[in-house]
Amino acid sequence: MSQTQALWWASESFWRKTAIWVTAGSFVVLIFLTFDTVDQITAGSKANRVKAYSVINNRIDYVFDEKRNFQVPVIGPEEPLFGKKLTEEEAMALVSHGKLTTQAKNCMNCHTLLGNGAYYAPDLTKSWLDPAWGSKETREETMVDFLMNPQDRLHNALGRKMPNLGITEAEARATVAFLKWMSAIDTNGFPTNFKPIDQSDPAPVPAPVPVAEPAAAADPAVAAPAQQ
Repeated sequence: MSQTQALWWASESFWRKTAIWVTAGSFVVLIFLTFDTVDQITAGSKANRVKAYSVINNRIDYVFDEKRNFQVPVIGPEEPLFGKKLTEEEAMALVSHGKLTTQAKNCMNCHTLLGNGAYYAPDLTKSWLDPAWGSKETREETMVDFLMNPQDRLHNALGRKMPNLGITEAEARATVAFLKWMSAIDTNGFPTNFKPIDQSDPAPVPAPVPVAEPAAAADPAVAAPAQQ
């Protein structure tokens, strides 16, 4: 038997066919992963990792999941942004406006969104849930005021400062909508060790217990038994 016949696996023909099959197989896998990824990252898809835009009409919280061993977004009761419930189309337009605002103002030059961007300033993925906004009752207006005039905010005077980017009120409100929607995305626990703002409702005040009035004294003339 010749050396060429013994080393069939080293032949040019074998590796050419192998390359063709590997390329074809990889192409099929790539197509499958592409369709799967599109479903995972599309807002409102069946994968449910990226919520529909109308999720901004609800409370969004970040709660530890024992089974998955990290924090996950939890969609709670209805809490419309700025007190106005929006349709899916209205919510999409508002969130899209906010996303375009973050791009136009080059927010990723300092911040990260979903882990992408610069690390000079905090990640904005769950910034809607940041306890720095104070309380959930004042959060929306506090965020709008901060985006419009960050130089006037006390917590912006320490360390790295955010400059005034000339954001209008409409842009600020849209950006808040975008940040609220982004906080609902299931990011597999990113960012880790994040403590969300307290959004628990105040405990209901128990209704006063009515005090029974003492019974009126019986009329002796009526209550006394008849004399024989």
